[in-house]
Amino acid sequence: MNLLQRYSSRTRAWLSLSQSVSTHPKKCVNITFAWKNGHHKTVPAKIGESLLDVVLDNDVDIDGFGACEGTLACSTCHLIFSRKDFDKLREPLTEEEQDMLDLAYGLTDTSRLGCQVKVNEDMDDVVISVPESIYDART
Repeated sequence: MNLLQRYSSRTRAWLSLSQSVSTHPKKCVNITFAWKNGHHKTVPAKIGESLLDVVLDNDVDIDGFGACEGTLACSTCHLIFSRKDFDKLREPLTEEEQDMLDLAYGLTDTSRLGCQVKVNEDMDDVVISVPESIYDART
């Protein structure tokens, strides 16, 4: 096989691979965490991963975040969404989550616990507000 044939074969394989990849659903989305002081951090988030894991996996610096490690026992993973972005969330708010949110500082109508929200395809470019303070319900 000469060099031109080998190059041509590799190019066809690469083009085939790139076309097949583009037809598959997206595996990650970008999510931005925003603080009241103007600081923000955009990170990749895997589809199906909890927002708690997104924060921890990407070293998003939220003091005390996720203290109970997702067991729905502390409210430290409280996050706030815009109304538009809140409507993109697929997991329903459970009574247990609402009870824990009732203890959170800065509760809003669009508050959720990061341990209870899974990333989905509609969440690309969502901006999530980080509350000014946290409350650890375990203390």
